[in-house]
Amino acid sequence: MQAGARQGPGAAVGVDEALIARQVHTFYSRVREHPVLGPIFNAAIQDWDEHLAKLCDFWSSVLLMTGRFKGSPMAAHARRAEIHHEHFAIWLDLFDRTARETCPPAAAALFSEKAHMIGRSLSLGLAVARGEALPG
Repeated sequence: MQAGARQGPGAAVGVDEALIARQVHTFYSRVREHPVLGPIFNAAIQDWDEHLAKLCDFWSSVLLMTGRFKGSPMAAHARRAEIHHEHFAIWLDLFDRTARETCPPAAAALFSEKAHMIGRSLSLGLAVARGEALPG
């Protein structure tokens, strides 16, 4: 496979690195300004440029199977005691709305499908790690 060639589920619906960057940057600019999510994220992220690059790598790995992301989202989220189950619904709603605005419909649907799977996994993982009741 040639360097930079797209594969994975995103390639079939027109996802490329530019679309990933647009979604990630637009979404997190909205997160930073959000009255509930903003304070949590702004307290946790010291270098937004570095974090956005890491998130682009993450979504590239998820949607294009590039393997660029190196990290542990569960561990990163588990370190933040201020993240609670109810924040995931807010995050997902904002993510879905942003995807619908920045992506073609099939790409937006794929972004949202993957985000909901990841959000559910993180929410359940945090509940288990903290000994909390599992969210419904």
